[in-house]
Amino acid sequence: MTAVEETTSLVPDFDDDAERKMAFVCSKGSLDMAYPALIMASGALEQGVETHIFFTFWGMDMITSKRMGNLHFSPVGNPATHMPAALAPLPGMQAMATWQMKKMLKDLDVPDVPTFLQHLSDMGCKLWACKMSVDMFGLSEDDMTPLLDGVLNVTEFIELIDGAQTMFV
Repeated sequence: MTAVEETTSLVPDFDDDAERKMAFVCSKGSLDMAYPALIMASGALEQGVETHIFFTFWGMDMITSKRMGNLHFSPVGNPATHMPAALAPLPGMQAMATWQMKKMLKDLDVPDVPTFLQHLSDMGCKLWACKMSVDMFGLSEDDMTPLLDGVLNVTEFIELIDGAQTMFV
């Protein structure tokens, strides 16, 4: 193929009149795993896409009031930190990596997780907790952010997001 030949776009052509939905399933509660879903959800909402986030397993830390403002980033086993593997497990490295990531986010004016969730909720994002995870961790709705739209079992969530593009984070 030459440079002047037309290529087929890999970006799907969504009918502007179609009702689009996106769902994000957050199963991890570390700082570096919280932001991808929050940022993508914000982008979807800005495009007028109906957006849902389902928090399950350790993703529950993102909506548990006592934990959501204090998520951590661990460099252990994460090659993207570009840190020698022998250094990552040393005492204080998780705190340093968490501090560094929070500083980088702050420098970019990215809000902390509780503020970001408030922003998403204000934009119309629906936030759901997984019933099984709530039960498994012995939580109640009082333990979670008041921004939560409810606690659903998997069957209810699947029914709710029928036809949605779904991303697991």
